[in-house]
Amino acid sequence: MGKIYKIEISAKTIVFTILFLVFLNLLWIVRELIFSFFIAYIVMSALNPWISLLQRKKIPRAISTLISFIIIFGLIGYLLFWLIPLIAKEMTLLFKNLPKIIESYIPNSSSFLENEFFTTNLPNITNNTLQFLRNVLSNVIFMISTFFFSFYFLVEENAMRKFYTRFFDKEGAYKMLNVLDSTEKRLRSWFWGQLILMFVIGVLVYIGLTLLNVRFALPLALIAGLLEIVPILGPIISTIPAFIIALSESAFSGIAVIALFFVIQQAENQIIVPYIMRKAVGLNPIVTLAALIIGGRVGGFLGILIAIPITLFVETILVEYINSK
Repeated sequence: MGKIYKIEISAKTIVFTILFLVFLNLLWIVRELIFSFFIAYIVMSALNPWISLLQRKKIPRAISTLISFIIIFGLIGYLLFWLIPLIAKEMTLLFKNLPKIIESYIPNSSSFLENEFFTTNLPNITNNTLQFLRNVLSNVIFMISTFFFSFYFLVEENAMRKFYTRFFDKEGAYKMLNVLDSTEKRLRSWFWGQLILMFVIGVLVYIGLTLLNVRFALPLALIAGLLEIVPILGPIISTIPAFIIALSESAFSGIAVIALFFVIQQAENQIIVPYIMRKAVGLNPIVTLAALIIGGRVGGFLGILIAIPITLFVETILVEYINSK
């Protein structure tokens, strides 16, 4: 007869497993708070060198942080004040021309659109808009908490370092601080590189669509720039509305738009991304897609937005841990 193997599970293992599962469930419940902390950590990583520079100029760190936030919100407010009227104007024209665009693909649909579509779907559109506004308002607390976390992390520069030195020995604290510095540098590079990439792609798309005389160039360029935050999938998705609008004018315009986005995508892959983002990201495309899918499943749209920086954060910690061994 063969040997009989026994698997014994101690009470300590059972208790540990239960506590670990409870801990995972708690993390799932408070995942929005974790997202808020992580976004605040990214903001802190991005602004920390600037705050430190002002501090070296004999400006107190709290005042430096406050000045930085005022400048940032002022720039955002100015851009919105300048862009919103232009975008609103072009979006209004887009909706006015939507029946004609659809009719170019579905003949004899204009009467249905005029008589049935908007009458039937306007209440749903209105309800969805109101639901969207409610969601925006419900996320105000999330935005405010993220702002205060960012402000605290920047003002209390040594808070994390004090935490490590309090709960770890000297060698352990030194290793954790090295990991912390590495994650800050990489997230800082990702943040500024991503902003530059979004701006460059948006400008290139706007110039290209304008030269091709494609209508609604500004909102289409804005969509293309914003979707650059979603690697691989974003540029593909941003091509679709531009292609549909251009194709409604002529087949040549549709083909020209596809060629334009293809050229911009190649320039992005071969020139822009290697110059701006490769040192910061350098993730395998499979890893990137997996991170986006998991982020979407766990955190929805917000999860997709921060999937890549979270992956960079985890990868940096693993690399630093392996190097330390």
